[in-house]
Amino acid sequence: MAIKIVLADDHNIIREGLAALLSNHPDMEVMAQANNGRDAVKYALQLKPDIVVMDISMPDLNGIDATRMIKAENPKINVIALSVHTGRRFVTGMIKAGVSGYMLKHCAIEELLEAITLVYKNKSYLSPDIAATVMTDYANNFATDDEPTPLSLREREVLQLVAEGMTSEQIAGRLNVTAKTVSAHRQQVMKKLNIGSIAELTKYAIREGIVALE
Repeated sequence: MAIKIVLADDHNIIREGLAALLSNHPDMEVMAQANNGRDAVKYALQLKPDIVVMDISMPDLNGIDATRMIKAENPKINVIALSVHTGRRFVTGMIKAGVSGYMLKHCAIEELLEAITLVYKNKSYLSPDIAATVMTDYANNFATDDEPTPLSLREREVLQLVAEGMTSEQIAGRLNVTAKTVSAHRQQVMKKLNIGSIAELTKYAIREGIVALE
């Protein structure tokens, strides 16, 4: 039986290249491709793949929060992070979200195939560079400046969309809520973070890996 996979990456060339390579493997089937985190969640929950290969920095919904949503709804779906990011916030964010593997995009396809096979067998895989980051964090007992954000998942969703330049009305349409509700979430985010402007919110979102500069 083929390992069923959903790919999530906002770079078409990377995503489609991976799809072609994985589809050539007789034991793997790419069920769907997503170019943002929200579609990744939708496809994962609809299609119930064995594994989602997830980028971190994506529009609309980042890979960390997309992973949290998937694992909350269906813990049996395994997620492998595939990213250019080696920074502590990205790595620990994905691990805390529930990924079973973390790969770097410069890895060879053979390494990714190995990771997918191991994760399918309910094992874990970390790229060597990522393993070093994790070991350092454990040695430092996860420094206090890496405490979890006080924001709820919905507040993080709103924060990302605000940081991406969407209006309250646009966010309301995306999340199927009212503009008033969006404004309330935004005000709550600003209150929790003690931030007084959209510019500062955007800086915070970038610093925390919720949204990334391309």
